[in-house]
Amino acid sequence: MNRLPRWFVPALAAGPAVVLVVFYAWPFATLLARGLSAAALADTMADGLTWRVAWFTLWQAVASTVLTLLVGIAPAYVMARYHFVGRRALDGLLAAVFVLPTVVMAAAMMAVLPTSLDRGVVAILAAHVTFNLAVVVRTVGAVLATVPRDREAAAATLGAAPWRVFVTVTLPAIRPALLAAAAIVFVFTFTSFGVVRLLGGVHRSTIEVEIWRQATQFGDIGSAATLTVIQLVVVACAVGVTVVLQRRGSRSLGLRVDATRRRPAFPRQRALVVVTALLTAAVVVTPLVALVERSLRTSDGHSLHAWRTLGSTEIRPGISLGIDPLASLGVSLRTMLAATAIAVVVGTLAAVAIATARRGARVLDTAMMLPVATSAITIGFGMLITFDVPPVDWRAEPWLVPVGHALVAIPFVVRTVLPVLRGIDQRRLEAAATLGASPLRAWATVVSSHLRRPVIAAAGLSAAISLGEFGATSFLSRTGRQTMPIAIEQLLGRPGAVLQAQGYALSVILAVATIAVVMALDVTARRAS
Repeated sequence: MNRLPRWFVPALAAGPAVVLVVFYAWPFATLLARGLSAAALADTMADGLTWRVAWFTLWQAVASTVLTLLVGIAPAYVMARYHFVGRRALDGLLAAVFVLPTVVMAAAMMAVLPTSLDRGVVAILAAHVTFNLAVVVRTVGAVLATVPRDREAAAATLGAAPWRVFVTVTLPAIRPALLAAAAIVFVFTFTSFGVVRLLGGVHRSTIEVEIWRQATQFGDIGSAATLTVIQLVVVACAVGVTVVLQRRGSRSLGLRVDATRRRPAFPRQRALVVVTALLTAAVVVTPLVALVERSLRTSDGHSLHAWRTLGSTEIRPGISLGIDPLASLGVSLRTMLAATAIAVVVGTLAAVAIATARRGARVLDTAMMLPVATSAITIGFGMLITFDVPPVDWRAEPWLVPVGHALVAIPFVVRTVLPVLRGIDQRRLEAAATLGASPLRAWATVVSSHLRRPVIAAAGLSAAISLGEFGATSFLSRTGRQTMPIAIEQLLGRPGAVLQAQGYALSVILAVATIAVVMALDVTARRAS
């Protein structure tokens, strides 16, 4: 690898660098240059609305994080320690909910909660907890599986009660994982857009939603840009504090992989497993079942009327709906295919360049992660105000939405592919070279054999992100070319039993499409390995 041509890594990195500069750095700089000023900053900070929005954003994110940890610790423990009937199905359900679009989860909460609670704080917190439950179960459960059980058994034999064993032995071991899960959930809920936009109503707004409102409803670019900076600072501080706490809380505990899960042997263990599994399944399944039920509900009872009229663009004869719900499915699928192709190509090239480079790898790696630190709302808003004047008046171009989706997905492609590339045994490259292959041919032969599975997995993740993307699309979508999340939001926001049922029906279709795409590509990735 050291003898690869000097031009090779720059050639690999050129495409990703151009995409990042043109569609991320330039729009972001334009947003700050056109909107951020001393006057805008002073006006925004002096506005009481700013502080009310900031306070609600902060406390709902903290509350969502704490509730998710409290709800998730029991299933994490049970699924990490015990083998029981339905465990794989429950794990699959949690993963399926996590990949669902946020608008689907918001619609599910509207469907399951009573009318008095289907919009407001309760609905927002419930949606956040259900959506992020898999983060806690997977992150904390992975560490719980490595905690030496003999230490817990020793504490128990010394007379410690189960709760004391957990506090003194188990909790110190999983504290870094808890902090990591808390950081992920906090960032997701602090930057929540789809859930809050659908469930918050006119009185509840996070910074993310307020950025969209200021930009689209009031045309106040200065306030939107100021709020963007505030959000970036808070997220950066939260991640920094979490990293510091993780380092301080991490210590050598002799953790070891223990993949053996035991069947619950005692009545107390069996009760814990059964109750936890049933409650977790209920938390996940009930909103989805309610979503289907609401798609069948009409003012006269239940029927398939909403499903049969999805292709209609009229509310009643002569009155246009302004949305073609069924056509939005085609728009979403076409956008998904284009966005996935762009994200996989750009992300894979970036990952290969990072893994191969001897210099500048850390800089490129950090640069490719920047879209994750920047909300999709900011990305879409920046692209909207940047590409609105000749010679780059691209607002009406159909490819702009897929590019926006791809920009959100590229960091996840890099993170999926890069670990595999870094894990390649260098001796295989040396063996290929000794057989007479040129350095470039040896590299291409060995690396390409390792890329198939992670690239397919990255494609599945990118497809799920594109199907559910709502933030950037809220700025870039155009009338007549709405994606499914946009159509769902518009349908659920209108009065009328039929329109509401159509919104729920479209949510069901989007949920099924997302899960089907991810599962299909996951199966393909397994067969490719």
